[in-house]
Amino acid sequence: MKIRILLIFSLIFLISCQSRQKVEYLETEEHAAKGRPFSEAVRVGNMLYLSGSIGSKPGEGVVPGGIGPETRQTMLNIKEVLERYGSSMDNVVKCLCMLENINEWAEMSAEYIKFFPNHKPARSAFAGSGLAAGAKVEIECMATID
Repeated sequence: MKIRILLIFSLIFLISCQSRQKVEYLETEEHAAKGRPFSEAVRVGNMLYLSGSIGSKPGEGVVPGGIGPETRQTMLNIKEVLERYGSSMDNVVKCLCMLENINEWAEMSAEYIKFFPNHKPARSAFAGSGLAAGAKVEIECMATID
């Protein structure tokens, strides 16, 4: 009886050790060289968690023109990161949108939805002050990887 109990506990222990999912912290050399205190993305199993992205272009800063152009560039930046790490906009399941001014929610949403023609991910949005680099919008996403 004691041997059976020991075997059962050993089996449970082995199964629990094997079910632990690998965590990968992902970033390009360019991102790492900037010394930012966060990864571009983190992969856990078949899930990809992206850090927040703003509507900036490398070497140019935040794109001009307000919330619409910023949202478009933000979504293009997100698309690029998703594709770099094996996912796509079609695999996005959840987004969090942070706006400098909640009154710009509708304009941000009008540009955002263009990137999801096949489905609408779950989404939360809120306003705050002091987004990175003076941005009007920052968006983070979670997506699956095929």
